[in-house]
Amino acid sequence: MKNKEKRIETAMIHNHEKAEKYDGSLTTPIFQTSTFSFSSAAEGERRFAGEEEGYIYTRLGNPTVRTLEDRIATLEGGERGLAFASGMAAVSAVLIALTKAGDHVLCSNGLYGCTYGLLQMFEEKYAITHDFSYMETEEDVRAKITPDTCCIFIETPINPTMKIIDLAMVARVAKEHGIPVVVDNTFCTPYLQRPLDLGCDIVLHSATKYIGGHGDVIAGLVVGKKAFMDDLAMSQQKDIGGVLSPFDAWLLLRGLKTLHVRMDRHSINAHDLAKRLNNHAKVKQVFYPGMEGNEQYNIVQKQMKTGGGVLAFEIEGSKKEAQQFMDRLKLIQIAVSLGDAETLIQHPATMTHAVVPEEKRQEMGISDTLIRLSAGLESVEDLWEDLEQALKEV
Repeated sequence: MKNKEKRIETAMIHNHEKAEKYDGSLTTPIFQTSTFSFSSAAEGERRFAGEEEGYIYTRLGNPTVRTLEDRIATLEGGERGLAFASGMAAVSAVLIALTKAGDHVLCSNGLYGCTYGLLQMFEEKYAITHDFSYMETEEDVRAKITPDTCCIFIETPINPTMKIIDLAMVARVAKEHGIPVVVDNTFCTPYLQRPLDLGCDIVLHSATKYIGGHGDVIAGLVVGKKAFMDDLAMSQQKDIGGVLSPFDAWLLLRGLKTLHVRMDRHSINAHDLAKRLNNHAKVKQVFYPGMEGNEQYNIVQKQMKTGGGVLAFEIEGSKKEAQQFMDRLKLIQIAVSLGDAETLIQHPATMTHAVVPEEKRQEMGISDTLIRLSAGLESVEDLWEDLEQALKEV
């Protein structure tokens, strides 16, 4: 870690700012205001000219939001963080900032459905093309880089197939070509994986998931070098306006305080369920990066603290059997998010990745019998009893 004074578990809890600043308040206050007053017209002029630090308007900056942005930058080992109103607002802002008409984006072979949809829109409207790569070797990456490639966009683990990309390897190749590497770190959070330490340039999160942790907030976060982030703040964040509210920033600050404890439990439950499912006669295949024997386990050990809290599996049968299995669950909830205290399950082919054409879904490894499960914080024995009773009827 770059911050030698505090280990990451401590840095998640302790504020950068002294409590005295807010009359002794241990918790960061919610600055629920749209605008800020100036002591004089001259002060307002200086702030708008960028000659003086200070708040102007919450779309341009807010003390509660700024505390969150500073905290995530520290945790990811970056120079500056920015908060957005959703994970897709963060993804959109970064891709808009890095691309122009005619550019090319190289992606991991598997993306969240809405990221895929955004790239499709870019291609249709602005002739910004994209390609997918398995990125298993340096040669795989080099083969897909073109003179127009402006960035490499990676999910790892990939949603929902849980495949792993060797971030240090991709970063090495990208640097040969002067191409920035963007990593969606939603599934891992900075507690389990730190892409910037591995040579990547920009890291982003759907903070809706593990960072929030309670299913009650929608948010996105981006971290990178100060020069890029300053430009992102003054262009995409300010002018497009997908900013996070002060109250939602406060919820995320609260969530960060327990993130490491929750991620440990999510990971333990996911690992346990993956092993049990792997031994079940009605489960065709299990995809969990932290399971010993996984062909990418050596990469997991190199760049992740644990295998994380999400797993996927294919059951024997067809789409009909997969959906019937889900309908028979009694404790586990059918929902498309992840990272909540509750265990959630969904069918990617017809839910999160329904926008992806069937041929492309199959190429990504998203079959009609693939099911994604986000392990919650419940007793693993109760979760297994629920899965087992539903599988009996398949």
